Amino acid sequence: MKALILPGIFACLASSLQAAEICSKSSPAHTVALLELYTSEGCDSCPPADKTISRLYQSTGLNSEQVILLSLHVDYWDHLGWKDVFGKKTFTERQRHLADLAGSRTVYTPEIFIAGKEIRNWRNGMADDIRRINQKPAMASLHLGIEKLADNKLYFNLQGNSRQDARLHFALIEQGLVSKIQAGENRGASLQHDFVAREWGDAYQLAAGKPASFASQLTLPVNAKRKNLSLLAFAQDKQGNILQALSLPICDSLQ
Repeated sequence: MKALILPGIFACLASSLQAAEICSKSSPAHTVALLELYTSEGCDSCPPADKTISRLYQSTGLNSEQVILLSLHVDYWDHLGWKDVFGKKTFTERQRHLADLAGSRTVYTPEIFIAGKEIRNWRNGMADDIRRINQKPAMASLHLGIEKLADNKLYFNLQGNSRQDARLHFALIEQGLVSKIQAGENRGASLQHDFVAREWGDAYQLAAGKPASFASQLTLPVNAKRKNLSLLAFAQDKQGNILQALSLPICDSLQ
């Protein structure tokens, strides 16, 4: 169930909502970059990109206050002999949408977007792109607050306030996933994945200048390790620009 708290009563209820939260986090004043990697276990050129993203924080000195990492596994290479267990049609559709916004008719893997814009020189130079984004004041503010875990569902409060109309997306992310590939282009390989989108929620609408709060929930994937899970939220305008992003690890008390 999803419940919307109307903007007019947002201010008076915000404190009581946060009082029920087990753990929470709010976005900073600067813009946090969102990096989206579109990848597939059925693509033999994807493992190097997967490794680059897995090691990005360590190799650049960046952290989640500067860039949030998101790995989205597409399903359009499943016909090559290996069905990606993390692949979803939803992620393929999102990649095509971003390509459409850029005026491109082509999608491919690995493909990386930062702040909604395609980055082709991902082997070098991404850190500079990210730091330039961090220098900009945020066009939206976000808040995530986890309330409880019950019946394998994570219940949380998602708040947003944007200077322009936006869609508020949210997802459940998992680290430290390993797949042993038995067919296709990566046959025989053991692939490790981090920052993988496991669950993807239906986006909410944010009207410019009207704070809103949403009671939300996501189902935990089967066999997910709670200590490796985190929530992610980001606001995106109709041109595809990422206005702000935020991530929150699952609370220690729920692991």
